[in-house]
Amino acid sequence: MPHTRTVGTNGYMYNENTHWGQLPAGWSLEEVAGVAVDSEDRLYVFSRSAHPITVFDREGTFIESWGEGVFQRPHALYMATDDTLFCTDDIAHTIYRFTLDGQELMSIKTPPADTGYDGADMYSVARSGPPFNTPTAVTQAPDGTLFVSDGYGNA
Repeated sequence: MPHTRTVGTNGYMYNENTHWGQLPAGWSLEEVAGVAVDSEDRLYVFSRSAHPITVFDREGTFIESWGEGVFQRPHALYMATDDTLFCTDDIAHTIYRFTLDGQELMSIKTPPADTGYDGADMYSVARSGPPFNTPTAVTQAPDGTLFVSDGYGNA
């Protein structure tokens, strides 16, 4: 595998591979917010680019993209054990759940809570409020319970 450098400490060494993940001509991955791997070893990249969900096989071959026009600001990605994707959009105050081919299964969306958050400075939060105010991530317990970190705009 081509790589340009090796990094790591304490016996954990990693090779940077600048040739992995070949995108279609003219595409780029901008501000990657999360990555996840499904049960078939496909890699899902959640980015703030024109193609928010970009899918690659194990070797880095581009498979597909989806999510165009759905997200305001991708923030986090979580692969559930049933091979569904949870996508967190902090600016839209929304948690989405999708099939691996981009079919929306559900969304949890609320108007931003009144916490005093000014939209720019997280230290402007004056009080706690109900969900959500710029949620940052989601995970799922084995029993199906969802846990959401309600990040920047909530105390």
